[in-house]
Amino acid sequence: MPAQLRPDVTLTPTDDGAVLLDERSGRYYQLNRTALLVLRSLLDGRTAEETAADLSARHPVTADRARADVDRLHETLRTAGLVTTGPGTGGQSTTGPGAGGPAGTGAGTAG
Repeated sequence: MPAQLRPDVTLTPTDDGAVLLDERSGRYYQLNRTALLVLRSLLDGRTAEETAADLSARHPVTADRARADVDRLHETLRTAGLVTTGPGTGGQSTTGPGAGGPAGTGAGTAG
């Protein structure tokens, strides 16, 4: 099962990437264009390894670095309770809110 946005998380594309709004907490998370590309890839069912290979083909970054960045973003989104994952994606479902994130994400409070 691929990564999925939780039902109470809204993804809104922007000129610079996207904003995720966690409607449960009112927190929002800003993703740059690369982070959005990674998220969409994972939501489309691609593995972290496939997503990292795509990144290293598009950007001047090693496959190992791309994989580490993909894993870090995915873990941050899971920890924040924004995405859930099922069997075969290397993660487990989480429901707790979190804060912050790796390069490419920024957390804030709406309101």
